[in-house]
Amino acid sequence: MTAIEPIRVEIIVGSTRVGRIAPVVAGWFVERARAHKGLDVGVIDLAETPLPQDFADSPVTERFRNRVERADGFVAVTSEYNHGYPAALKTAFDSVKYEWRSKPIGFVSYGGLSGGLRATEQLRQVVAELHMVSVRQTVSFHQVRKKFDAEGKTTDGAAIDSADRMLAQLMWWAESVRVQRARAPYPG
Repeated sequence: MTAIEPIRVEIIVGSTRVGRIAPVVAGWFVERARAHKGLDVGVIDLAETPLPQDFADSPVTERFRNRVERADGFVAVTSEYNHGYPAALKTAFDSVKYEWRSKPIGFVSYGGLSGGLRATEQLRQVVAELHMVSVRQTVSFHQVRKKFDAEGKTTDGAAIDSADRMLAQLMWWAESVRVQRARAPYPG
């Protein structure tokens, strides 16, 4: 079954750190995602989305909530800091509640030797509590600063293959959930 409307995927860029490589990694992934037929891709860069740390309602929070609600699925692009994920990403997950529910999420992680995999595994616990579905396939860049050229391209075959597999899984879940949500509201 093919969706009539494209599947709306929001790519969330989690790092807000000065000097971050997040725009390079996210830019590469956005380009791959936009090449997939049937996807409508948006980008939410948390460095440009200053969500209140106290979770107060604000115009920024409302715009963010609306984008989360309209999306069929998500991909979090996350760095690993001190064996964990960025605080801005946790704030984003905690800033809205019901809008995340029953939606799939994939992960693109990066870092040093671990490639951000510890951050991804911790985030799987967070999104499960939000009633989200994390897809199995992930993309991981070990020693990330050595993986991209000056134009933001990579020849990392494992990452390229993983990105395509992850997007296929994300699309499958997003379309399946979209059909089910049209039939009955999520019971959680």
